[in-house]
Amino acid sequence: MPRLKVSRSALHGRGVYAAEEIGKGVKVIEYVGKRVSAREAERVAEEQLCRSSKSGTGAVYLFTINKKYDIDGNVPWNKARLINHSCDPNCEAQNIRGHIWIVSKRKIKTGEELTYNYGFGMDSWQDHKCRCGSPKCLGYIVAASSRGALSRVLKRRRV
Repeated sequence: MPRLKVSRSALHGRGVYAAEEIGKGVKVIEYVGKRVSAREAERVAEEQLCRSSKSGTGAVYLFTINKKYDIDGNVPWNKARLINHSCDPNCEAQNIRGHIWIVSKRKIKTGEELTYNYGFGMDSWQDHKCRCGSPKCLGYIVAASSRGALSRVLKRRRV
């Protein structure tokens, strides 16, 4: 695994940075945490959203593993939880045999901040404002597959 460092981020709070060059297609870091049932994950998500609305810190640290289980990555030993969202990310999350890996989409330079698309659904888009600064940014964090739908919603609101 490549060497990484945690430092302040212009995107949001802290971020994870490449301490050395990372090639394309590399498993950069595993997203780890407590395995919880899907039902428990719903409760945890509500708690985390409530806490984040009061504090302004990161919101939800859950990843779906399968229909029954999620990973609650809101644990101190999960450095991957500090990787910020971007609408034009250099990494992506992949479920590889029940493990969530952050994998590089392209070559990442030494000192570059790691980012991936958090992939939130349209059901809660207003709860997740985006600060990535990318020219592709719509102002909210949604899955790439939902960007067209969100763009149409935002255009209707401006009219």
